[in-house]
Amino acid sequence: MNKVSEWFQLQERNTTLSTEVLAGFTTFMTMAFVVIVNPGILSEAGMDFHAVFAATILTTILSTLIIALAGNYPIVIAPGMGINAFFAFGAVQGAGVSWQVALGSVFLAGILFMLVSLSRHGRLLIETIPASLKYAITAGTGLFICFVGLQNAKLIVASPDTLVMFGSLHEPGTLLACIGLIVTLVLMSYRVRGALFIGMLISSLIGWLMGLLVLPDQWFAWPGGMGGTWMQLDIKGVFEQGLFALTFTFLLISVFDTTGTLVSLAEQAGLMKEGKFPRSRSALMANAAGVTAGGLMGTSPVTTLIESGSGIAAGGRTGLTAIVTCLLLGTVAFLAPVAETLASLPSITAPALIIVGYYMIKDLLHIDWNNFEESFPAFLVIVSMPLTYSVSTSIGIGFIFYIVLKAARGHFREVHPVLYVFAALFVIQIGWLQP
Repeated sequence: MNKVSEWFQLQERNTTLSTEVLAGFTTFMTMAFVVIVNPGILSEAGMDFHAVFAATILTTILSTLIIALAGNYPIVIAPGMGINAFFAFGAVQGAGVSWQVALGSVFLAGILFMLVSLSRHGRLLIETIPASLKYAITAGTGLFICFVGLQNAKLIVASPDTLVMFGSLHEPGTLLACIGLIVTLVLMSYRVRGALFIGMLISSLIGWLMGLLVLPDQWFAWPGGMGGTWMQLDIKGVFEQGLFALTFTFLLISVFDTTGTLVSLAEQAGLMKEGKFPRSRSALMANAAGVTAGGLMGTSPVTTLIESGSGIAAGGRTGLTAIVTCLLLGTVAFLAPVAETLASLPSITAPALIIVGYYMIKDLLHIDWNNFEESFPAFLVIVSMPLTYSVSTSIGIGFIFYIVLKAARGHFREVHPVLYVFAALFVIQIGWLQP
């Protein structure tokens, strides 16, 4: 026990073993919905639910153990909400990319992420992107996943006259989604730990009482293999189809989500040293390794979960918190039949998507709306993302118009040369390569 205390520096960080265990359980409760929602979303892209379920758990455990042991941070890394919706609905269903090729793109993004993490010059990629566009990408992705959640709940449906319209509450599934959303929001207003997960469980019970949910024949099963997705990535297809903008998009979202959330959580835990993030390279590498492993195993890119903040609020200060969460996730691997049952009814998972969108759109506060040259390109990114169903196209539009407005005002020097290269690639992607 003393070795554990010394390894994780429990005394130095003013915490105890019992506090870390409680914090790990708290984090698990708040992020458990991910292992249900993620395979549910990716199954919409034609991927095997059980294979993605196993890949989600394994990539989460792998990347989280790296940041816990190498960085000693109470942080969990798992497939991100928003980017998984882009993978399934934007890349596969929207652009017609096969999920195998999309996984190849994820793998390449992971390799690039590793280079960015290891190389000081590689960080130029992050520094050259204007802050306004970074915040817009996160906020726009939040709107996108919220839109997907509203569609899954059938609160937003297709209309022959106006493209979309409000759904009917006479639909049992829509009514269930509304009830689930209200229940979850009430739980959140009372600051209940794991409100999203608990809300899904309550929605499941109500759905069962309404006759919408059929309970599985068995609740427990030995963890299934990943044969349906393991090493099914198609890297060659990425180059043949010229999907560099897709790879770049996966990279951008992964890097921005990770760096922003890491700093926020480190500050919350009081682990920042004179404004600097200690062992930041190991933290970034953990995320990069998770993205790469996800491409191999069969899941969308991972990111640092903001839900880790619940464990930090409960007193978690070391990697032991994250390890406890990993142990609990390991037990979930035996509940695949239950997870598949919950994910089979979109009305159960839709409220979680809507609420996650709310958390992501809060980055709008950081955009300087009084600066037209900065804010209008950001506005285009945010608006076009849910409307085009394409994160990569929206990012390209933002980059292009950012340069156009800066050039029109004679502010060429404010735009980094690398940004011109990115914009040119997006012009080619949008103008010639996109169907």
